[in-house]
Amino acid sequence: MPTRRDILKLIGTAAVSGAFAGVIPARTIAGARSPFPSKRPLPGRRKFVSEAVEQQLATVKAAIGDPKLAWMFENCYPNTLDTTVELGTRDGKPDTFIITGDIDAMWLRDSSAQVHPYLPLARNDPALRRLFRGLIRRQASCIRLDPYANAFMPDPHASPLSWARHDQTDMKPGVGERKWEIDSLCYPIRLAHGYWQATGDTEPFDDDWRAAMQRVLETFREQQRKHGPGPYHFQRTSQVPTESQFLGGYGNPTRPNGMIHSMFRPSDDACLYPLFVPANLFAVVVLRQLAQMSRAIHHDGNFATECEALASEVEQAVQRDGRMRDADGGEVWAYEVDGFGNQLFMDDANAPGLLSLAYLGCCERTDPLYRRTRALAWSEHNPYFFRGTAAEGIGGPHEGLRMIWPMAIMMRALTSDDPAEIRQSLAWLRDTDAGTGFMHEAFDQDDPSHFTRPWFAWANTLFGELIVDLHHRRPELLRG
Repeated sequence: MPTRRDILKLIGTAAVSGAFAGVIPARTIAGARSPFPSKRPLPGRRKFVSEAVEQQLATVKAAIGDPKLAWMFENCYPNTLDTTVELGTRDGKPDTFIITGDIDAMWLRDSSAQVHPYLPLARNDPALRRLFRGLIRRQASCIRLDPYANAFMPDPHASPLSWARHDQTDMKPGVGERKWEIDSLCYPIRLAHGYWQATGDTEPFDDDWRAAMQRVLETFREQQRKHGPGPYHFQRTSQVPTESQFLGGYGNPTRPNGMIHSMFRPSDDACLYPLFVPANLFAVVVLRQLAQMSRAIHHDGNFATECEALASEVEQAVQRDGRMRDADGGEVWAYEVDGFGNQLFMDDANAPGLLSLAYLGCCERTDPLYRRTRALAWSEHNPYFFRGTAAEGIGGPHEGLRMIWPMAIMMRALTSDDPAEIRQSLAWLRDTDAGTGFMHEAFDQDDPSHFTRPWFAWANTLFGELIVDLHHRRPELLRG
C-alpha cells in the first residue's frame, strides 16, 4: 500500500505547477529581465488578497538589503493566502478552509500556523477578519466532529485521505486522518486567543465554538488516562514503523502522572513514550489562554476554573517528570517520558518541539532550563541534528537521516538574540532553496537540490513571519 510519503512524491510536481500557474512575468519596469522574478500567482489567480498583507509585504521587502532574501520573502510571506485559502459560507456565516499546500486537506495545526503571521494585521483589514472568523468556525466544527483527528476534508461527507482509508481506528466521514496529537487541539486555541487579542472581535466565539472548547477539555482529561486508556486507538498497515502505534494502537505503557498522553508527534510520527513533553507544555499555555477568554467573553468562571485547574495539574506533572540530566549533569527538558522513569532526549523540527518552546510561549527565551535544552537539541547529542556542507539543523524520523528541515533553522532564529546566529540562519535559509524561491519540508545536508515537498505553505509563511519579526526586532540584520 502506498504511504503518504509515496503519494506526496507523485503529486508534488503536478500540484505545484497548478498552484503557481500564471506567475508574474519576469520583467522589471524598464523591461529588462529580473534576476529574481516573482513566483507569486498573477493577481487574478490568487486565492485571497489582503491589502494589509500587501502593504506589509512592500514595506518589509524594501528594508531588506539582500536581493535574493527580499525575493524569497515576497514569494513566501503571502503564500498561504495566494495558494491555499478557500472562502465560503456555512449557515449564513463565514467559512474558511485552508489546505497545507500539496495535500488537499486541512490540518488543525498547519492551518492555524499558516495564518498566524497575519494576526497583527487583522484589526484594520475587514477581509482578513472574515478569513479568521471563517477559519475559527471551521476548526470548531472539525473539533466537534472528532477531537482526536488531526486532518479534515473540505467536504464533511468525504472519505479519508487515500493513505488513511484502511486505518484501524474509529474513522468518521469528513475526517482526513485520525492521528491523535495534543497540539492539534492546542493550535486552534492559540489562533483564537491571538485573534481576540489582536482585534477585540468576539463574533466567532459563539455556542458552537464553546461546545468545541468543552470537547477539548474533555479530551485532554480523557487522555490523562487516570481511569484507563480511553477510547482512542490507532493502527495502520505500513512498512514505516512510525506510521502506527504499539499494543493494539494504545501506545507503549505509562504510569499516569497527570500529563496528557499523545499517540503522535506534530510530525505525524508515532510517539515512543506517550507523555510528549513539548505538547504538554504547550497545552498548559493554551488552557490558560482559554480560561482568560472564557472569563472575559462568556463570563463563565466555572469553565475557566476547570481549564486553569487542568493547566496547573499538567504543569506540576511535567515539571516533576519531564526533566532529565544530560551527560554533564545539567538539567534539560526531555522530549518524551513514560512516567516510570524512562526518558527520551531528541528533538524534531516540527513545533511543538524542544527548540520551539520559547516561540510558543511555553517559556522565556532567556530561561536557563530552555537555554540548556536548546543548546543540547542543536548539537550531536540530538540524534536528528545534522551538519553538512550546505547547512546544519534539526530534522526528524519523518524524512529520515541527513534531511534538515528549514523550519528548524527558522525556529533557531526566532528564538535567538545572537546577531551572528541569526545572520547564519538567514544565510542557510537563503542558500538552500535550490533556486525555487520557496521553503521546503526538508533538504539534504549536503545537497539542497534534493528536497521534499515543493509546496509546503506552513514553512513558507513561517519564513515570512521570521523576516517580519526581524524587521521589528533586529532591522539592522536585514539591511546588510
